[in-house]
Amino acid sequence: MTNQEKIVSTLRKLGAMCDDCLSSASMVKPRQTVNTECRFLEQENALTRSKQLCPRCKLSKITNYFESTDKQVVEKLSASRPDPAVVSVMKNHDVEALSEDEIKQVLSDWLSKEGWDVKVAWGRTPGIDVEATRGAERWVIEAKGPGSRQPMRVNYFIGILGETLQRMDDPEAQYAIALPDLQQYRRLWGRLPELAKKRTKISILLVSLSDEIEQL
Repeated sequence: MTNQEKIVSTLRKLGAMCDDCLSSASMVKPRQTVNTECRFLEQENALTRSKQLCPRCKLSKITNYFESTDKQVVEKLSASRPDPAVVSVMKNHDVEALSEDEIKQVLSDWLSKEGWDVKVAWGRTPGIDVEATRGAERWVIEAKGPGSRQPMRVNYFIGILGETLQRMDDPEAQYAIALPDLQQYRRLWGRLPELAKKRTKISILLVSLSDEIEQL
């Protein structure tokens, strides 16, 4: 049974649940695999994803569920299964790393667990990528994906710093950039002068494939 079939089978048997709960219930690891498969099924209209209270963990998160009948789900699943011969062509980057929206999802889950109220600008929606508030605290985070090649990652890094500087209109807020945990991004951050980091007070959140977040 493929990961996609395990996910569909679990949702049909147990009902709606978030990516974290679905990963545990279906035994599909890491959780990011569940996220990727569910997003693909959503694009093919075989699955619905929306932010609501997960029936299992009782947290407000992106939850997966079916609105179709079992027969319709099976038909859509068969039609949506990608051809292995073109999977490599579908990749939009040359490294194993999370996409921009996947990073936003990991950040949203992490911040929600820490008691923050989170707003996310998905896809190309204009505005702050991730804005979190907790009482009087406010955290503004700009995110980027891995890019298709090394030169693009340099452009992403420079661009995300510029975007963050343009957001800096609140002296009480925290500001951070979020990127995939890649050695190139670590090197670029390491080469940024310490004075610039100290003056701007911008931190970096490196997000790994296993959804771990390291703040520098």
